[in-house]
Amino acid sequence: MSSQVPMKERALNPDRIARIGREIQAACPGFDATSFTAQVTADLPRLELKARIARTAEGLHQHLPVTGPVALDTVLRSLPASPEAAGADTDFGLYIYAPHSAYVAAHHLGPAHLDRSFAALAAFTPYFSAEDAVRTFLTTYPEQTLAAATTWAANSDHRVRRLASEALRPHLPWSTGTGLPVDTALPLLDELYADSSRFVTTSVANHLRDIARTCPDLVLATLTRWRTEGRAKPAELAFITREALKTRLKDGWPPAYALTGYDPQAAVDVSPLRLPHTEYRLGDGLTFEADLTAPTDTPVHVMYVLTRADPGTPAREKIAHLTRTTIKANTPLHLAKTHLLRPAGTAALAPGNYHLALQINGRRHPPASLHITSCPA
Repeated sequence: MSSQVPMKERALNPDRIARIGREIQAACPGFDATSFTAQVTADLPRLELKARIARTAEGLHQHLPVTGPVALDTVLRSLPASPEAAGADTDFGLYIYAPHSAYVAAHHLGPAHLDRSFAALAAFTPYFSAEDAVRTFLTTYPEQTLAAATTWAANSDHRVRRLASEALRPHLPWSTGTGLPVDTALPLLDELYADSSRFVTTSVANHLRDIARTCPDLVLATLTRWRTEGRAKPAELAFITREALKTRLKDGWPPAYALTGYDPQAAVDVSPLRLPHTEYRLGDGLTFEADLTAPTDTPVHVMYVLTRADPGTPAREKIAHLTRTTIKANTPLHLAKTHLLRPAGTAALAPGNYHLALQINGRRHPPASLHITSCPA
């Protein structure tokens, strides 16, 4: 049922605004929780998620009866004893605490108390990751923020260590750019890639994937160097490598396949794709099959590609992972998949003609053709 409720409603709603008010008032009896809740809640219906976060942060600023460092200390004291006590059940935390770090970025950006602000962002991060708020500091005080990130990378809390990577990503989703060179944080990634926490190493991989958009050779060299250093567990470094090169693997970039253990030139024979029929409606399952053979044991990384094929329309591709496995010598490997032809959502398709092809170790194979029509009325 919750999946049908928009994220903005689940993240910051009247009940959560009221809870923020109660927690702040418990730390500061002079805080008018009733007025804060009423004013912020009145504005929520017209606001999207990031605007809700900003509006709540502004409400905190307007209603706190104290200012400056005293106000920041008050907001810090309002936090429950631990993220677990607050109800957080993931490392990312709870959106109810997103306004707290947004408040720091909006009202504690001055140079006089930067260290205090950086410490507050680190303290808020276990309750809700503060990378978006850090971007404001990074664009205003890049050197000081990079120095703070260096201390975060050595923090005992894995969620704070992750902040050192995530906040500096060149293309952080839903956030502003930094204007800094894409390799700015590589020294920090050198410290974090062997971290014991998957939450941290996932961010390292995502950070590298951002860099790979424009500097894939740099990412390849970095991953190769990490492999020779031997500091990370092989399985974890393999995970980082796959995730860091995910986009380049989809693009069929041969060096990405070579580094992940798949020969782009491997001798693989691929049967024609078999579809039960060629006419589909949006919402149907597109089932397809194929068989692969090779003369020797051959590791394969298989994706499938659905491409719009109507003249005069953009040839938009949807590339999806199918399998990573090994073809045994002279033994056919049977592949079968059912792909949902989504009529809505981020992976929505439009009616039209399409090509479906397998991509094996980066090489595209001859496609099958199909036609998709609208859902029945």
